[in-house]
Amino acid sequence: MRIYLAGHKGMVGSAILRQLETQGGCDLITATSRELDLTDQAAVSEFMRAQRPDAVILAAAKVGGIVANNNYPAQFIYENLMIQANIIHQAHAAGVTRLLQLGSSCIYPRDAPQPMAEGALLTGPLESTNEPYAVAKIAGIKLCESYNRQYGTDYRSVMPTNLYGPRDNFHPENSHVLPGLIRRFHNAVQNGASQVAIWGTGTPRREFLHVDDMAAASLFVMNLDRAAYDAETDPMLSHINVGTGTDVSIMELARMVADVTGYTGDIVCDTSKPDGTPRKLMDVRRLTRLGWSAGIDLRDGISTTYDWYKAQRAAGADLRAN
Repeated sequence: MRIYLAGHKGMVGSAILRQLETQGGCDLITATSRELDLTDQAAVSEFMRAQRPDAVILAAAKVGGIVANNNYPAQFIYENLMIQANIIHQAHAAGVTRLLQLGSSCIYPRDAPQPMAEGALLTGPLESTNEPYAVAKIAGIKLCESYNRQYGTDYRSVMPTNLYGPRDNFHPENSHVLPGLIRRFHNAVQNGASQVAIWGTGTPRREFLHVDDMAAASLFVMNLDRAAYDAETDPMLSHINVGTGTDVSIMELARMVADVTGYTGDIVCDTSKPDGTPRKLMDVRRLTRLGWSAGIDLRDGISTTYDWYKAQRAAGADLRAN
């Protein structure tokens, strides 16, 4: 099978690539952003026609934390809409009947009942700090569902919770919370700081999934028998949540990162910064019923991610972006 993996250089894409290479038995197709601009419709069309993949995994996206989403809303909605529309449509035009696209838990309303089940989609207002990105990701789900309805394709969507792991974005301003905390506490230890500030009140609760677990879940869902997938989903509510089903407060997370990095100073809350959504916990019963559950403990995952981070810093790698 020829599989085109879009976004193979990113955190999730690289994890999926590692697992596909380990499994073997497929011909992998990849292209860097310099080789293929996924926002360019003509370029994507030509690429799909030339490569003729049997299946597509769409892991490419423009992603970032609260600051990045607030500062670049136009880029987040435009680039993600274009990437999804181009790849999904041109995959269909090239005769690709199997596709898996990766979304985000931010598709759910800000005040969705916890844990957030797939049925909560489009039932209320989105979190304002990442609404443009969320709208793009919702559009990706509906693109897949619409092509399935009209053309009989088998295009599936998985919605991960907050991801972390090797190749994460550790930018001091544009990163997500967990890599941002790893960087902050590491620097505090190195500089002998007696105090580290975390954003907001520390009370919001978040769920975290290691990227290797996400890669395994993605391939599991993609390889499911179609009858099993269809039996657990609905034609216009076909996405599947991927997470651990457990969460921690931001303060609990900060204390965990402090412990892993060896930081022993004070942790204070900067309440001038936003909290974001009060809680984001995924209902993962649909995926559990299908036969998959996460296997990497949060503290163990943070520890191995920190080891990777230190190794990359020692090697002089640029850790400011995926």
